[in-house]
Amino acid sequence: MIRIVLFEDNKSYRQNLALYLASSDEVYMVASYGDAEDVVRRVQKNKPDVVLMDIQMPGISGIEALQQLKAALPDVKVLMQTVFDDDHRVFAAICAGANGYVLKNPDPDIMLQAVVDVHKGGAWMTPSIAAKVLRMFQSQYVQAQPTYVPLTEREREILGCMVKGMSYKMIADACTLSFNTVHWHIKHIYEKLHVNSAPEAVAKAIEGKMV
Repeated sequence: MIRIVLFEDNKSYRQNLALYLASSDEVYMVASYGDAEDVVRRVQKNKPDVVLMDIQMPGISGIEALQQLKAALPDVKVLMQTVFDDDHRVFAAICAGANGYVLKNPDPDIMLQAVVDVHKGGAWMTPSIAAKVLRMFQSQYVQAQPTYVPLTEREREILGCMVKGMSYKMIADACTLSFNTVHWHIKHIYEKLHVNSAPEAVAKAIEGKMV
């Protein structure tokens, strides 16, 4: 049976998904948590085959938790789950090493199939996510860009938040800035890096090891 550890802050969803997966003959729910704090220790303790990680978590985000896991346990398989399918979060999760990215769906069979596929070595993505990834590569986001102007310390801080998959509002809260100020800084980041979108900025930041 496939051993699973679930990280999900929505208590009702977490309990219902855990009950469904527990009823399957293919998987075994080892543990479930409402946050991703101390994620490496928890995963080391439970030794799952697949980690199910919600992307929007209290405390550290799912993407930050993914980064910590891949740094400490590079072979662990992590399937990101979320209600979001925006380019920024998709690209950040993929760059952080996610083995799959599935949208939360009323049909739990889809989640089960995603877990099974990732365990077998596949890279599960729902069709809408796969289409976004294809467009990103077709747009050649990771190709070398013109020389850019160095970022200020504040801009590097905000860019680091973007790499973690944080929204404008989350960045504003984390950096103690207004939403409009964050928007202003990000506009200047785009100009300095010669990019036109968050996924491009994230790609440039990771490729250039700016954060």
